[in-house]
Amino acid sequence: MADTADLSALKELYDFFPLEGVTTNPTILKLSGMKLSAAVDELKKIVGEGMLHVQVMSQTCEDIVREAKKYKSYFDLGDNFYAKIPVMPEGFKAMRILKDSGIKVTATAIFTQQQALVASKAGADFVAPYVSRLDNISSHGIEVVSDIVKNMKEYGLNTKVLAASFKTVDQIHRVSMHGSHSATIGPDLLMQLIKHPMTDISIDKFTEDGEGLYDIEF
Repeated sequence: MADTADLSALKELYDFFPLEGVTTNPTILKLSGMKLSAAVDELKKIVGEGMLHVQVMSQTCEDIVREAKKYKSYFDLGDNFYAKIPVMPEGFKAMRILKDSGIKVTATAIFTQQQALVASKAGADFVAPYVSRLDNISSHGIEVVSDIVKNMKEYGLNTKVLAASFKTVDQIHRVSMHGSHSATIGPDLLMQLIKHPMTDISIDKFTEDGEGLYDIEF
């Protein structure tokens, strides 16, 4: 998934990249310079039938539930809408209520395996551990992701791991090799993910060697 509300970058990515959806949060929204109503309305046009994860701002269970329900109806997102809820006591409580009412949930701001496990048991469809932010405080983001994936498998839980917060392509590579079901990635890293200098050299060589040989018009 693309972790951005940059509309021009998303339009470019969606032109060729097989994305599953877009994730947002208040920080991403601030960087876009748009209000939530305008941002989500524009994102819907780009995402189409893909997933759209929208983070709530409320701090109490009752308000989180009301906010998430309002967004789903206001934006008419149907099953493509995921309420992003930070892992805190009131958030865990709201996750179960929303899940029971038919609203999908992404638990966010996860820094430990225990937080992810509680969120999963509370009904979260996705849990989003922050990889780089863990690395920045001398923890081990990749290991935390690996532990969460292991828990989901061992306990037969349906929750998927949505790894987040990356600074390098290597981090993305390693979480994928440790079984993360998905990752939400900024546009710049998504472009780096598919690039390699040897690929460019190979394409140039194909073009050179094929000159004058492909004689079928199309």
